[in-house]
Amino acid sequence: MGSVCIEIVEGNPHLRSLLGWHLQQLEYRVHQAASIYQAREAFLSHQPTLVILDADLPDGDGIEFCRWLHRQQQPLILMLSARTNEADIVAGLKAGADDYLSKPFGMQEFLARVEALIRRKRTPTAPAYLDYGTLQIDLVQRRVRFQGEFIDLTPQEFSLLYVLAQAGGVPLSRSELLRRAWPDAIDNPRTIDTHVLSLRKKVELDPRQPSLIQTIRNVGYRFNMEILNANVPQTQAKLTKERFSNPRTTLSGQRV
Repeated sequence: MGSVCIEIVEGNPHLRSLLGWHLQQLEYRVHQAASIYQAREAFLSHQPTLVILDADLPDGDGIEFCRWLHRQQQPLILMLSARTNEADIVAGLKAGADDYLSKPFGMQEFLARVEALIRRKRTPTAPAYLDYGTLQIDLVQRRVRFQGEFIDLTPQEFSLLYVLAQAGGVPLSRSELLRRAWPDAIDNPRTIDTHVLSLRKKVELDPRQPSLIQTIRNVGYRFNMEILNANVPQTQAKLTKERFSNPRTTLSGQRV
């Protein structure tokens, strides 16, 4: 079981530690997070097979984070919650949870549910398509559709956009972007700036005042997920259509 990675997202430090200890005794690799912010970072870094998710977290709604998880590499999700009525259970399952365990619970039942979920996981498969509202990323044909129009990207621009979008709004440093989006080791982090500038010319209404790919001072860049679901002004839609009317498919075997 040492190859199976489990992430525990639980606001109660005593329960989080207890669950982690029992899972480690079964030789699972365990990473712990106390908040949604920590949970996003841990998920993106470790890509766990199973996420054990508290529905009530100190910095946000576990249900919303469950939806975000389900849009990623589709890990298994075991939701824990003190909410026991049918409506809450249904909401958790509809958000993407594979199982729902009401608090308080027995440790043996918890471990049995974890093992049952792990057995359900066969050969991992990467998603073929990511949907972020007005942005769709086709990972098979390596095409991007933004606000209803195809965008003609280079292979490296595609990889950079995918990594930024997958981070879900979490700021990424230049070094982290190089590690995740570039197939070969590169020593100059400023390479990121050049590609971000090029990418902004294709996805921003005004590249000089970018709103989608934001610069975070002393950190790097983040993808503004909120703007994807906002209403698009007619002028922006028109400019986007004129700029990205070529639906040519960009194919590459490059790692993203």
